[in-house]
Order: sequence, then C-alpha cells, then structure tokens
Amino acid sequence: MNAIASKEAFLPFREYRTWYRVTGSLDSCKLPLVVAHGGPGCTHDYVDSFKGITEIDGRPLIHYDQLGNGNSTRMPEKGPDFWTPDLFLEELDALLNHLGIQDRHAFLGQSWGGMLGAEHAVRRPKGLKALVIANSPANMHTWVAEANRLRKGLPQDVQDTLLKHEKAGTITDPEYITASRVFYDRHVCRVSPWPPEVARTFAIMDEDNTVYRNMNGPTEFHVIGTMKDWTIEDRLHLIEAPTLLISGKYDEATPLVVRPYVDKIRGCEWVLFENSSHMPHVEEKALCLGKVSSFLSRFD
Repeated sequence: MNAIASKEAFLPFREYRTWYRVTGSLDSCKLPLVVAHGGPGCTHDYVDSFKGITEIDGRPLIHYDQLGNGNSTRMPEKGPDFWTPDLFLEELDALLNHLGIQDRHAFLGQSWGGMLGAEHAVRRPKGLKALVIANSPANMHTWVAEANRLRKGLPQDVQDTLLKHEKAGTITDPEYITASRVFYDRHVCRVSPWPPEVARTFAIMDEDNTVYRNMNGPTEFHVIGTMKDWTIEDRLHLIEAPTLLISGKYDEATPLVVRPYVDKIRGCEWVLFENSSHMPHVEEKALCLGKVSSFLSRFD
C-alpha cells in the first residue's frame, strides 16, 4: 500500500504564522475535513489520529495548530483581551480561503474545537457541508457544574489535595498536578499510559499554557478565564449544516453538557462511545474514525 502524502506549511495570518498539514490530496472529489484541536490551548498532536480517516476513505484532512499553540506563532506576552473566539474564527476563515476550500468543507472540532465549530456554523457559511462536534460543551456553566460533580467521585484524599491547593493559590504545586491527573485519567483519556501524541500535547502545554490559562484557567474544573460565561445554547437553532455529535460514556463532557446540541440543532445525530471518556478518537479509535467517515461520506 502506498504511503499517503502529507504536506506541512504555514499560513500567514495577520503578522503571525499558523502551522497546518494536509493529509491526502485536496484535488480529491471527497469533502475535505478540517480538524480543530481543543483547549483552548492544546495542539494538533492529540487529535492526530483523525488522519486515519484518509486511509479509510481517501478524504483529505487538514490539521492545524491554532494561533498561540504548538508550531504556530506563540505569544506568551498577550493577555486575555487578545485571545477571543473571534480571533480563532478569523484564523479559520483565513485557513479555508488559503486552501481554497471555503466553498466546500467539513469541520470536526474536539472539545474547545467543537465550540469553535459551532461558532463557525451558526454564521451559516455556505461552504460548510457537514459538522462534527466531538466532546464539546454548549454552555461553560454546565461544563463547570458537571466537572465538579465528577470531581466529587474522586477518592477523598485527592479531593482534599485539590481543595487545599486551590484555597492556598498553589495550583502549580506538583502535588496539585498529580491530584488533577487522577481526574484526567478517569474523564479525559482512559488509555494508560497516555499514548505519545496525547502526552506530547500536554507536555507542550506545560511549557506554554498562555492560551489555556487566559481563556480557560488552571484546570478543567477551575474555569476562571475569559470563556467562563460562554454559551452558544441560544444560537444553536441557527445551524443548518448536517451535524454529528460524539461523546464518551466517562466523558467530562457528560450527557447534560452535550445535550443542547442534540436538542437544538435540527437533525443532529449523537453517538455515545461506551468505552471512552473525552477522547474516543484515541480510546476507541477504529470505531470512532469509522463512524466519522461513514457520516461524512453521505455528503461527498
């Protein structure tokens, strides 16, 4: 079997650079799929497995590192007012135009990427032919409430450690990070040890957490950044693109968190992965990629 070609390049965006990679050929008759990572502030690495869809059906896939992250221009000096959903929507539009797929594309966003995808879709872009929302909240207040409900299921000593450091303001303490990892191992990625591409994303975030810190906060259940009051619930009825929602049984994006997408997007289909938490594309890779591929193939 021939290896599938891929090409990496940079998109000039404002005075910065956005890294992207195309797997497969954009000349294909298949609907090209743009994959957006979560965070805000992660990297493409942990969603890299989606490129396997190209092997399944020949579909061209575009991964990119959003501005401030991974291989794209980093700006640790920028504060909360810089990092906004509008910035990342503008960057997405620039990428679509640069690749010449603004009139015909599908979009898959994981976690924060799905929030970005929903923001893209409510504008009803003519070129958006299919949308996949993976493990994403529709309202950050629901997300935080559910994260803290799940946190109450952690061993008592872990809960006590988290609370102790949050009260003391010592959330960079190794003890706090170790306690947080118990939550992540249950509700973010249940594959142990974490696959290299997942570990790589978290290592890069440890080195530069500018975007995550400003938009989200220090951890998944301690959201104090600029996105803390974000919601798209009241705008979801505007989405016209056919939509697939995916989530995991043990996901921090619980059924209550993702339910608005099902209830408010006309015809939205929902697949719940029984052996996954927040990363079905890693935890049940073959099944997840197959579901996404078969959904998208309806719109080729």
